[in-house]
Amino acid sequence: MDEIQHCPKALTSLKYFNESMPGFAICSAGSLLGIRLAPSSFPVGKVEYLEMFPMCFKEFLKACHEEKILNYLAAMDYTLPLPDIIHIKLWDLFKIYLIVGGMPEVINTFRSTEKDLYITLQEVRKKQKDLIQTFLADIAKHSGKINSMHIERILTNIPSQLAREQDGSASKFKFRGVVPGVSGYSRLAGAMDWLVATGLVYKVHIAMRAELPFAAFIKENRFKLFMFDIGLLNAMADLPAKTILEYRFGTYKGYIAENFVAQELICKGLGPLFSWQENKSEIEFIIESKGRILPVEIKSGWVTQAKSLKVFAEKYHPEFRTIMSAKNLNIDLANKVHNYPVYLASHFPVY
Repeated sequence: MDEIQHCPKALTSLKYFNESMPGFAICSAGSLLGIRLAPSSFPVGKVEYLEMFPMCFKEFLKACHEEKILNYLAAMDYTLPLPDIIHIKLWDLFKIYLIVGGMPEVINTFRSTEKDLYITLQEVRKKQKDLIQTFLADIAKHSGKINSMHIERILTNIPSQLAREQDGSASKFKFRGVVPGVSGYSRLAGAMDWLVATGLVYKVHIAMRAELPFAAFIKENRFKLFMFDIGLLNAMADLPAKTILEYRFGTYKGYIAENFVAQELICKGLGPLFSWQENKSEIEFIIESKGRILPVEIKSGWVTQAKSLKVFAEKYHPEFRTIMSAKNLNIDLANKVHNYPVYLASHFPVY
C-alpha cells in the first residue's frame, strides 16, 4: 500500500492484519510527515520499520548504469590510490550527484531526459523545486498555521546558515533573524524537533569533548543543521549547475561537501553524528565505531592541511584520523592518516 498516510483507516488496519492474518505479508510505504502525525491510531508494535533515505552516491552510480565503476570499487585495493582515469571519472559523477541528489523521482528525471547535460540539469532543478513546494505544502497541512511558519522558515534558512562562515565550513545554527521577533532556541525548539523527527533535516550536535558518550558533552542549543538531500539543498540555495560542475563556488564548497558526507554517513548507519569543538579547534565529524573515536575532517578542495586534526590527535590519540577532500585515496598506515576522496565517504572506515 503506497502513500498509506493518505488513508488513515488503511494505517489502522495493519494492526488487524497482524492479529488476524499474521502470515500475510504486507508492505506499506509513506511519508513520515503523514504517518507520525496522522489523526488515526498507529499500530504500535504491530509493524516492522525500514527507514528509507535518499539514494546514496553508490546507488546513484547504479541507477546511471555505471557498473564498471561499481565493480572496480567493490574489488579495489584500499592500500593503493585509484587510477587517475577512475578518480577523474568518479569526481565528475560526484559533481553531477551534488546537483541531482538522491531523490528517486529526480534521478529518474535525470536518466530519462536525453538532452544536453545543462538542459537535463535544468529539468532536474525544476523537479526539485516541485518537490520542495510539496514538502512545504505538507508542512502547512500537518503542523498548524503558526508552527508551520516557524518550520518553513527554519527549513528555508538552512542554506544561508550553512554558507555563512567565510572559511567554507558549515556553521553553528543561529536563531536570530530566522523568525521575526524570535531570537532564542527555546521558542524554536519544537519546530526544530518536528523537522528532525520527520527526517527532512539532520541535527549534528557540537561536542565540547571527544569522549564517550558524546551526548554527555553537548549543549542542547549548539548544533549544525543539514538537509537530508544534497540536491534539494543546492536547489534551495539556487546554486547554478554550471558553478557546481566547474567546482568553483567559493564559501559554498565547504558546507556542500560537509552536507554530502553527513548524508552518506547517516545512510550507512553511522548516525547520530556529532561535531567537535574545543577552544579554536573544530572537526566536522567524530564517529564512534566499535568503541573507537574516529575524527573526520572535510576539505572541499585539494588543500588538506588540518591543524585541528593535529590538535585532536595530540589530545585524544585516535587509532587513526581521516581527511576527506578532492585528493585521491591514500591510506598512510605509518602516520595513521587516512585520506579519502570525498566521494568515497560511504566506504568509511576501511580499516
